[in-house]
Amino acid sequence: MGGPLDSTYVNLGETAIDRRRVIPGATIMHWPDRRILDLVGIDYPIIQAPMIGPKPALAASVSGAGGLGSLGCAAWPADQIRTVVASIRENTDRPLNLNFFCHVAPPEDEAAEARWLARLEPYYREHGIDPASSAPMAKRAPFDATACALVEELRPKVVSFHFGLPYKALLARVRAAGSLVFASATTVAEARWLAERGVDAVIAQGAEAGGHRGIFLPGELAAHPGLFALLPQVVDAVRVPVIAAGGIADGRGIAAAFALGASAVQIGTAYLRCPEAGISAPHLEALRAARDEDTAVTNVFTGRPARGLLNRAMRELGPLSADAPAFPNAAVALQPLRASAEARNEGSFSPLWSGQAAPLARDLGAAELTRLLAKEGARRLSEIGGR
Repeated sequence: MGGPLDSTYVNLGETAIDRRRVIPGATIMHWPDRRILDLVGIDYPIIQAPMIGPKPALAASVSGAGGLGSLGCAAWPADQIRTVVASIRENTDRPLNLNFFCHVAPPEDEAAEARWLARLEPYYREHGIDPASSAPMAKRAPFDATACALVEELRPKVVSFHFGLPYKALLARVRAAGSLVFASATTVAEARWLAERGVDAVIAQGAEAGGHRGIFLPGELAAHPGLFALLPQVVDAVRVPVIAAGGIADGRGIAAAFALGASAVQIGTAYLRCPEAGISAPHLEALRAARDEDTAVTNVFTGRPARGLLNRAMRELGPLSADAPAFPNAAVALQPLRASAEARNEGSFSPLWSGQAAPLARDLGAAELTRLLAKEGARRLSEIGGR
């Protein structure tokens, strides 16, 4: 567990050092809770959120800079994950996080698919698309024996899960492979559930966060707490380290998260404007123009609630639609419209995932941003501590 703010030992870049031996004028990075730093073996308590869409170069850059880079693996087949991880490891030997979904694949529901297609039919006509056409896309697959075997082969430092945890036998195999297990919680009840099953860290995902909500226990979506309400309650409820996620994009948010008991922060939207992310031009443009009130939680793109920037599809079909098929099937019928709009350089039918702090993001390289976030957060914490 991290020591108090006046601890003798501090973190300066790559290693813990003795304050009594610091060269005068050196920048000291002190973190009041070092559990994630020591557990994972990273220099900065900054985790790049695992996202489907950004290029693998983003994770490689963040890990290489001293944070924890993450790969969203739910949409990739095993061979692609293997190739991507090998490429990253050619550039850095630092810790890496592989993230997987733990949803239950829904049964076939032809009636629901037909209702959704009928809802989209006017847009198909507008784009000159045959409703019977289909565009290839990678469905979001739940963590299974094949994915588990890949984890055993690759042995990443961290394996993180969204939408709960995999079956007990699979989870035991992940642990036996030597990987740490992190998982997302959107409520205190979910955090306790995860801690009871032995996760190494809980990711407290506030309502501000972009992308899919990590919901896996029954509850009211509209009642989900923001990070500043959720984080200290989760810290009080579990003994494992807690990672703060949602609305953090600069040093102020990092310092606030640590003040509320976090051991690290997970940041997604702020990294999307890094060139290494390689997101689409419409998505990047929308992020740069975003205001605090420009996001909403929607299910129209995948069938599960997720926060993104408002666009035509969200406004006209939702944001939350009872017609959207269960996750991940809603995306299938929407894919031809997305492809058609993106071919025109439009993001009107694309999931423009974003958290509420998008206006705080900056156009910087991922490594530079990682180091800057750490520096800003440490400086803010030192101000809080009166140094």
